[in-house]
Amino acid sequence: MLASHVLGSIWYTAAISRQFSCWKSECAKEKARFPACLPKYLDCSTLMDVDRMYWLNNTNVLLNCDPRNNQASFRFGMFAEAFTSGVGSSNFVRKYLYCLWFGLKNLSSYGQNLTTTTFIGETMFAACICIGGLFLVCLLIGNMQTYLQSLTVRLEEWRVKRQDTEEWMRHRQLTPQLQERVRQFVQYNWLATRGVNEESILRSLPLDLRRQVQRHLCLSLVRRVPFFAQMDEPLLDAICERLIATLSTKGTYIVREGDPVDEMLFIIRGQLESSTTDGGRSGFFNSITLRPGDFCGEELLTWALMPNATLNLPISTRTVKALTEVEAFALGAEDLRFFASQFKRLHSKTLQHAFRYYSHQWRTWGACFIQAAWRKYKKRKLTKELALPESLYDHEDDDDGYLAHPASQHRESLSTDSPQSVQHLGATVFASKFAANTRKGVKQKVQFAEQVDGDALKMPKLFKPKEPDFL
Repeated sequence: MLASHVLGSIWYTAAISRQFSCWKSECAKEKARFPACLPKYLDCSTLMDVDRMYWLNNTNVLLNCDPRNNQASFRFGMFAEAFTSGVGSSNFVRKYLYCLWFGLKNLSSYGQNLTTTTFIGETMFAACICIGGLFLVCLLIGNMQTYLQSLTVRLEEWRVKRQDTEEWMRHRQLTPQLQERVRQFVQYNWLATRGVNEESILRSLPLDLRRQVQRHLCLSLVRRVPFFAQMDEPLLDAICERLIATLSTKGTYIVREGDPVDEMLFIIRGQLESSTTDGGRSGFFNSITLRPGDFCGEELLTWALMPNATLNLPISTRTVKALTEVEAFALGAEDLRFFASQFKRLHSKTLQHAFRYYSHQWRTWGACFIQAAWRKYKKRKLTKELALPESLYDHEDDDDGYLAHPASQHRESLSTDSPQSVQHLGATVFASKFAANTRKGVKQKVQFAEQVDGDALKMPKLFKPKEPDFL
């Protein structure tokens, strides 16, 4: 395109130059005539001159220099198209596009359609067009051949690698499901990297250059993670230096509940499902979706920030599974331990709050804590509502007197009475036992109702995650 622009502009400028050369030669032939042709008449500054207007009405210069006049002795050759097509009198946009088209047409055809005269400059210009077109086509073919060769080499390497993988899977007698998952990962890895091993390229670079390249590649992506956005530049540079790009296909388990956590994953593209059963307890299940900007494996950060951390890696409390193809950055256990010991910024209160706010484990604990508190409040409220009728019933029994304590109030008086009084005493004792049994049955019903409601409202407990030692 650039060569077409240059060629078209040179062609139009040369055409104007040939037109002016014709005017000068014809003007020189009319010096002996009247009115004589003066060189200043060819200048636009004398456009409104009376003598020039008189000369213009009687001269043959314009007629003899018209490319459309077949009787004219002056030949324009390849430049005649600039005047016969009306380009010279067109506006700038049409003039520009036509010159660009002229350059493209003649470079692609090597100037085969050009009609030239014996003028040396015109012949040399046509030769340059032909040579330039050949050179550009050869350059294009060479670049395409180099690109195709490099692509072919990588495709051949990928084909051989895939063939070896197929033979290995058949030799190990993998199940069809596992074979399909392996094929998906190999295909996704090829589409993402095009067969280029980035780690080997980075390891071959000097340390300073490697840091700058990794900062350029990772810093903008790292800042998209809200937890990293709270950190300062030196810490971000150190994190970018140790980040490792990872790829995961759909259905891949990143970590399972109960397995040791050996890396902390920061999602750049894709979605993950994070679920927990709280150690396999029946009746408990919690699931969330992790999206770009989220992270998982926060147990490892808690472990790294402990002042007396053991050599044993922390146990995962959640199962993380890829819902789509996932691209993420991973930080290993030793890298997090190095950051915790070298950068005191990780121990700040700001990062502590950011960690708790963006950690889905802490969010789950907070949600369960609020639900447990609400259900406990509802349980107490229901217990008070059920206990209110019982208190009113006890108050009425206290007002009766004989039903509350009949034996203690009349035992002495009835001991000296007649046989009718003895019968009256037996009836009183029977009524007292009946009232006591009735009150006991009511209490048992209330307790049973509270137990049933408590079991219905009972919520599985989710223990609060261990807090990292930020001090």
